[in-house]
Amino acid sequence: MFKERLISSVILLAITIFTVIMGGNILFAAILVISVIGLHELYKIVGIHNKLIGYIGYLVSIIFDTMLLLHLEEYSFAYIIGFLMILMGVYVFSFPEYHTDQITLIFFGFFYVSIMLSYIYQVRMLRDGAILVWLIFIGAWGSDTCAYCVGMLIGKHKMSPKLSPKKSIEGAIGGILGAALIGGIYGTILNSYLNIANPQIIFAIIGGCASIISQIGDLAASAIKRDHNIKDYSKLIPGHGGILDRFDSIIFTAPIVYYLAKLLIK
Repeated sequence: MFKERLISSVILLAITIFTVIMGGNILFAAILVISVIGLHELYKIVGIHNKLIGYIGYLVSIIFDTMLLLHLEEYSFAYIIGFLMILMGVYVFSFPEYHTDQITLIFFGFFYVSIMLSYIYQVRMLRDGAILVWLIFIGAWGSDTCAYCVGMLIGKHKMSPKLSPKKSIEGAIGGILGAALIGGIYGTILNSYLNIANPQIIFAIIGGCASIISQIGDLAASAIKRDHNIKDYSKLIPGHGGILDRFDSIIFTAPIVYYLAKLLIK
């Protein structure tokens, strides 16, 4: 199991590094594929992954990501309203084929998976985006590693006993401080390549804030799985589960890194 998980981690890390460094259309294509697979995993838990509303969800996700590629973000709100109208139309005219919770999950999935993950691409397209984008992974995977190590060493007080009994308050604090520290070090190392004032402080703030949101995202994914009595979203990634199992925290850190970067970096 450990060997399988390690090999999968190395391959996943290599793919992530390659696509993020390349950016542009390669990163866009990777995020598009991940979004569709993630939607499929989410829709499958209520049995709509191979039904009409499921296919509408996939199509809407593909079109939304394409709008970002074509710089049509100004129409995104109208597009979302249109999607809701179409979805409700299908619900009404096919009644009672679909239940309210299925329709709700289609709309929720579009936000939770497609829109949130699209911020990886949006961060990469910012000024200094090739450097800023790694703060997403520092805030998610870096935080997770630090939280795990601190929790194993000194973790005593359970953070969410019913939802995730292995997570501790000490580990959560360690994850936040660890991500802030890594962010600060990252900003220090790359200071000469950036046109940003005080990147050490800014990156530390972004890393710490992203860690907080990341841990909420991780618990949110666990809550969804607990509600539907599943251990993993799928078995796509050996030793890790599905796309949503591995990217649950990334889903939350990508938007916060984007908006903090826009707010703090002038």
